[in-house]
Amino acid sequence: MNILGVMWLEILLASVLGFVIYWFVSKDKEETLPLEDGWWGPGVRPTAGEDKSIRPFKVETSDEEINDLHQRIDRVRLTPPLEDSRFHYGFNSNYLKKIISYWRNEFDWRKQVEILNKYPHFKTKIEGLDIHFIHVKPPNLPSGQTPKPLLMVHGWPGSFYEFYKIIPLLTDPKNHGLSDEHVFEVICPSIPGYGFSEASSKKGFNTVATARIFYKLMLRLGFQKFYIQGGDWGALICTNMAQLVPSHIKGLHLNMALILRNFYTLTLPLGRCFGGLFGYTERDMELIYPFKKIFFSLLRESGYMHIQSTKPDTVGCALNDSPVGLAAYILEKFSTWTNSEFRDLEDGGLERKFSLDDLLTGIMLYWTTGTITSSQRFYKENLAQVNKHETLKVYVPTGFAAFPCELIHLPEKWVKTKYPKLISYSYMPRGGHFAAFEEPELLAQDIRKFVGLQERQ
Repeated sequence: MNILGVMWLEILLASVLGFVIYWFVSKDKEETLPLEDGWWGPGVRPTAGEDKSIRPFKVETSDEEINDLHQRIDRVRLTPPLEDSRFHYGFNSNYLKKIISYWRNEFDWRKQVEILNKYPHFKTKIEGLDIHFIHVKPPNLPSGQTPKPLLMVHGWPGSFYEFYKIIPLLTDPKNHGLSDEHVFEVICPSIPGYGFSEASSKKGFNTVATARIFYKLMLRLGFQKFYIQGGDWGALICTNMAQLVPSHIKGLHLNMALILRNFYTLTLPLGRCFGGLFGYTERDMELIYPFKKIFFSLLRESGYMHIQSTKPDTVGCALNDSPVGLAAYILEKFSTWTNSEFRDLEDGGLERKFSLDDLLTGIMLYWTTGTITSSQRFYKENLAQVNKHETLKVYVPTGFAAFPCELIHLPEKWVKTKYPKLISYSYMPRGGHFAAFEEPELLAQDIRKFVGLQERQ
């Protein structure tokens, strides 16, 4: 037998062995995560029962808050970028000057506060933390129809504000050119430690604890069964909810997923030549290969993750003290996570997809609440240890929207290994990581498609 024949035999045997091992390790077990309980507020849990009241909340600002921001912006010190560096070294400070000027001289925070308050805000205490959320009911519910409760969860470095453009498409579809067959009642909480939700005072607050708190929130609002949707951390929190209380979840819709233990990842070296054997479509092949390019793109984009999952408080000191530093750190993600090719542009392509008002409103939600450090701690709590949920499958009906510019593409075969009841998988025509913020119409259509399939089952 020649050398080539031996090599192919070794590859075949290795593949068969890998498949057998995987089959034995990953036999379907409809396990759930233990629900448990927690206390994340300061000090010892009080003996008195927790106040379960739901209180109205309004976003507010003041002259003092705005003047302090302006003074800090006025004292900014920038380092000139290298010639022709564009966004390859991070946020280009020449373009940053334009953002600073707009922020200082034209951006109207008071007006944006009014926009934030156009939806009803509330707070309620759960497990020792003051949880913030918006709750939007349909303004024009068709006669005889009941709205479908939908919990939507953001990620980092996002906020509940990412959903402001998709909410009317879900709660008032007929007035936005859509069928009113599916009308939703939308609840968007802030992850604890983000924006207006109180941060944990204790170590160990992770996505499972967040999922449990959001489940309790939905029960407190009177919902026994509901739909859930998320991307980024929101995708993992929603996944954990489905693993904790599957009987309460009518359907799970994701635009991102974290799939670590997956046989198909072992096929990547051979997928370029034998993609069809592993169930990859032509579109999958376009989005995964050349894998070398995808691999180095992930390497470039994940440095922040290593910092935040090891020493979040250190960089947090700098970002919480400098509004311009905070803006550069966060807005760089809105550039390259929207489209990795935006690194080649002098302005990072930011205004191709977003307005400066929308981007700066997101920054202000971190700045005015002083929550950048607590938001970054979420990485350390979730990524510094092995978690049981990583090995558990999800047995609730699932829909997945694969946006082409997401950080990594997940073929349908990959998603189905974690979510066996995947009933809807869509290749989206455009869009990246911040789907609800960037392409609200596309995401709304896919959520509606998934819910339609689920309701007809």
